[in-house]
Amino acid sequence: MTKRRLVVAAAQLGPIGRSESRAQVVRRLLALLREAHGRGAEFVVFPELALTTFFPRWHLTDPDEVNGFFEAAIPGPETQVLFDEAQRLAVGFYLGYAERAEEGGAIHRYNSAILVDRSGTVLGKYRKVHLPGHAAPQPGRDAQHLEKFYFEPGNLGFPVWRTMGTVIGMCICNDRRWPETYRVMALQGAEMIVLGYNTPDDHTGVFEFDSLTGFHHQLACQAGAYQNSTWVVATAKAGLEEGSRLIGQSLIVAPSGQIVAMSTSTDDEVIVHGCDLDMAAIYRRTIFDFARHREPEAYRLIVERKGPVPPAEA
Repeated sequence: MTKRRLVVAAAQLGPIGRSESRAQVVRRLLALLREAHGRGAEFVVFPELALTTFFPRWHLTDPDEVNGFFEAAIPGPETQVLFDEAQRLAVGFYLGYAERAEEGGAIHRYNSAILVDRSGTVLGKYRKVHLPGHAAPQPGRDAQHLEKFYFEPGNLGFPVWRTMGTVIGMCICNDRRWPETYRVMALQGAEMIVLGYNTPDDHTGVFEFDSLTGFHHQLACQAGAYQNSTWVVATAKAGLEEGSRLIGQSLIVAPSGQIVAMSTSTDDEVIVHGCDLDMAAIYRRTIFDFARHREPEAYRLIVERKGPVPPAEA
């Protein structure tokens, strides 16, 4: 029997400067898309907030300046060329961006990603659920992490889509650290989970924590893949960006939890792997046969309680 196979690329971006134009960034994305296609990729995963610098490191209050980092429509005038080229090459992609949406007569802002099929058609959208950082500037910090200031938590849940011969789910950056992210998509049959990230290793100022950022990144992706029998493709924005150190380590993880490909730089870089989509089935019919082994009645606290409540002292 012929194996189901999808050749996937993680298209890592090096740093994007604050003054770099959307057109300049899109040219870099096009170069990565073409390189990935030339190496056989059918699906390309770009980073989180792939069209701009990681602006939540600053507390910006000028509405025009803030709006300049957001997309009112995807594709738009400056990004349409990426969709056109993807259609010409018959390559699907995931793209993270800052979304400005008008809903219910009000403006909402989300840290979002879209899934585009090999015809250049937008199949679906995901909005980041687990926003890290703070809602207001923190005193005494050289660099802020203000995602809660700029974005609302995503309101679309964790949907999945059947496309390119498999079932694909999306998440973004900090979502990868939360086990619920993977499990909700795995319960919908996801065979591949894709994500972009902008992860600094200098944002807490606590050496013991920051020095483990790369390890924690790999750990989260490997655990999510193994415990949910799914491929995980994680793509970085990397390098020294406006004074902040963003880790690279873009990677592709098999359902076994093994890393099968990883970037070796913090620049624009493409890594490619042919993913055996049937590999997930091995784990889903043995250790992680959910229907046979899960006991949801024992897990009710996961959705009923938001934070920890220790038992009272005897």
